[in-house]
Amino acid sequence: MIVIPAIDLKEGKCVRLEQGLMDRDTVYNDNPAAQALAWEAKGAELLHIVDLDGAFAGKPKNRGAIEAIVNALKIPTQLGGGIRDLATIEAYFRMGVGRVIIGTAAQRNPELVQEACRKFPGRIVVGIDAKNGMVAVQGWAEVTGVTAIDLAKKFEGFGVAAIVYTDINRDGMMQGPNIEATKALAEAIDIPVIASGGVSTLRDLENLMAVETAGISGAITGKAIYSGAIDLSEAVALTKRGVAC
Repeated sequence: MIVIPAIDLKEGKCVRLEQGLMDRDTVYNDNPAAQALAWEAKGAELLHIVDLDGAFAGKPKNRGAIEAIVNALKIPTQLGGGIRDLATIEAYFRMGVGRVIIGTAAQRNPELVQEACRKFPGRIVVGIDAKNGMVAVQGWAEVTGVTAIDLAKKFEGFGVAAIVYTDINRDGMMQGPNIEATKALAEAIDIPVIASGGVSTLRDLENLMAVETAGISGAITGKAIYSGAIDLSEAVALTKRGVAC
């Protein structure tokens, strides 16, 4: 399991939200590329980028900042937010993004995921964001009647590289990840799961590592590394060293 730092973009700046609410944001850096380089310097192996404005608008909104990040880094990136069609996916790959995350469009149009996986094998990730176990879309503004596990099962056999599972109630709240729900999702499917939302201490990472054999390949952390609650270098060292289960 690897630890993956997150950069969330709003109006070209690096921010963190609480529970996905755009009016509850904190700006951490107005130079996202510089922030990305800082995380790379601390040993990050992969960077998670979210175009928050794009997620709400349904189309890319922070291309300049994204391109600056990608051009600055040596490590690979994965990007989500406002990706609704193949043209957008292709444009981001041309820009140099390593993997794209399809979220809202995956729930509404699973065929897009299938087609994208066929065209770009190993480079398509599905983002599943859940509130009380139910999938939320459109920048988390709309909660559906579909469970996270039922949605994830639709993508079995497509060739999806990973599923990023976010517990919205935990995101940005520094309350720890939803270990039980993440483990249950990972056990229900054959696709690797990346945990997101609530990772706030090294102990949280240890708890996820203790169940990583269920199929958990990574953990995204954001607010904790910005606030200093987690030192990213220590977190990377911990995941490389492993922990006794």
